[in-house]
Amino acid sequence: MALVYPRKIDLALTPTPLQFLERATRRWGGEHRLWVKRDDLTGCTLSGNKVRKLEFIAAHAIDNGYDTLITCGGLQSNHCRATAFVGAQLGLQVHLLLRGDPPNVREGNLLLDHLAGARISCYPKAQYVKELADLFTRWQAHYQEQGLRALAVPTGGSDGLGVWGYIAASQELGGQMSAAGIASAHIVTATGSGGTQAGLTLGAALHQLPATVWGINVCDDEQYFMDKVASDAQDWRHRFPDAPKVAVNPRVIDGYVGKGYAVADAPVFTLIAELARMEGLVLDPVYTGKAFAGMLAEIEKGRFAGVRDIVFVHTGGIFGVFPQAAGFDAVG
Repeated sequence: MALVYPRKIDLALTPTPLQFLERATRRWGGEHRLWVKRDDLTGCTLSGNKVRKLEFIAAHAIDNGYDTLITCGGLQSNHCRATAFVGAQLGLQVHLLLRGDPPNVREGNLLLDHLAGARISCYPKAQYVKELADLFTRWQAHYQEQGLRALAVPTGGSDGLGVWGYIAASQELGGQMSAAGIASAHIVTATGSGGTQAGLTLGAALHQLPATVWGINVCDDEQYFMDKVASDAQDWRHRFPDAPKVAVNPRVIDGYVGKGYAVADAPVFTLIAELARMEGLVLDPVYTGKAFAGMLAEIEKGRFAGVRDIVFVHTGGIFGVFPQAAGFDAVG
């Protein structure tokens, strides 16, 4: 059965490059060659993995008569920032429900949210966690009373619609792997809301990539992401029952969350600085820095033995570096 994609709006600058990390390979690769899929280069204000999902979500919103997008995340959410700029680009209103107390100084993604004209509502963490579903319902009703139609977009754009972004990215990556002479590979990505990992896992199966997909969680735990990837895949099957049937086997590498979400320890900041100097590649302390550190640790442990090539999917996050600049103070 042929795979038929739903409509999307072209927002990302794709295909993004598949780049060989020559010096990082010599430094850390051992028996492996290290590659990076540069999804940090999907566009400036729309940089990172989130825009791939939003291409499909925005098309769905417009095709179904929505004029407002409501979504949620932390104060420095990459997804919320990307949604704010998608809305500005397409003439859609955007309302962001953010977790945390508003800071005295706007910086990073939060500053960009304001510049893009998004409406922002901040909630203390306890209230946000307890009432998020009700907050979506309440604000949708608010817009309905104004004669508007608001689409609720989940955290990270991660659901059965958003996964199409990385099903498509898998097809793109498969062609690049073939062109680079990569016969088989491990694909490694940070996983924070689960949608990128779910899309890559589905995409690898649908496009028959000679690859195993791993998510390195930056919050929660292994079981949470095993369940979340399976749930997103199930939602995808429910929404698109005519799509080919494929098995989904989520693989999660736990143990690199550190002290918590968006809290990185000193070795992660050191690694980010070292890789920037070594390859001109900038990671962030929330997602990619932790995931890259976890990947290197797992290389040392031998998890990927027997397969020459490892592809790290760089999901972006550059704007999240600046609010945590103090973490680099001790880096030489």
